[in-house]
Amino acid sequence: MTPGESQTAGSELLVVTGMSGAGRSTVANALEDLGWFVVDNLPPQMVQPLLQIVEASAPSLPRIAVVIDLRGGSLFSNIDAQLDLLRSSGVLVRLLFLEASDGILVRRFEQVRRPHPLQSDGTILDGISAERRRLKSTRDKADVIIDTSDLNVHQLSTQIGDYFAEAGAAHLQLTVMSFGFKYGIPLDADMVADMRFLPNPFWVPELRSLTGKDSEVADYVLGQPGFDNFLHGYLEALQSVIDGYQRENKHHAIVAIGCTGGKHRSVAVAEKIGLELQGLDGVAVQVKHRDLGKE
Repeated sequence: MTPGESQTAGSELLVVTGMSGAGRSTVANALEDLGWFVVDNLPPQMVQPLLQIVEASAPSLPRIAVVIDLRGGSLFSNIDAQLDLLRSSGVLVRLLFLEASDGILVRRFEQVRRPHPLQSDGTILDGISAERRRLKSTRDKADVIIDTSDLNVHQLSTQIGDYFAEAGAAHLQLTVMSFGFKYGIPLDADMVADMRFLPNPFWVPELRSLTGKDSEVADYVLGQPGFDNFLHGYLEALQSVIDGYQRENKHHAIVAIGCTGGKHRSVAVAEKIGLELQGLDGVAVQVKHRDLGKE
């Protein structure tokens, strides 16, 4: 049987992997709630036989998610080759990689009082460092990377719903996200735009307590000299990038719009850009405000 003749052609498979302690169990539960058929701790070599069994027993193959991690021991080392084989056989494969900062991962392992799988006789941090090295090539191939450092289980579940719920005819889920630079650039951003070239409404007394979602602030921000030129050029650039993402079969992208605190300028501009991008063929657009409400 040649790759083009694979009986799994047309199937959809989501592979969930990443750092130990980054939230794979939470993601598996969230996917089950969304109707995915989830298999946990599956050796990579068993993915293709699983697809064939499920397809043979049902008239239509459900969306399948498999959680693959270091619990598979030496079998895990074959994950990259197995992913390449599946993609060449006509299966629609997406790879979700979960990560978190070293400090957060250490804290999570300490809270549950369990050793890291690669810790051996060393420290938790030794295990984390070894795991990062082993997973580097897999992370480089990921379609979606989610940093869970600042997410609780409910926020992570919500984000999984945003990424992997049924989206109709949309091929690309595009999130326009406002943020404040003083809280850090979103680690999962694909593109970042800086709105600090615009005057800050924070210094206008009657606007300080409002946000970019209020019309008074939006009118102030969007009416500044130079904004129309920026918006026209940025939308043109985004269209080219979006077209490329669709050609490359990228399923999710985040456009991050930043200002100092994520309350005024970035919020108003994210709302405007989200509105302008609505209606693009094959693109589902949502607007989020990461830091709105923070002090």
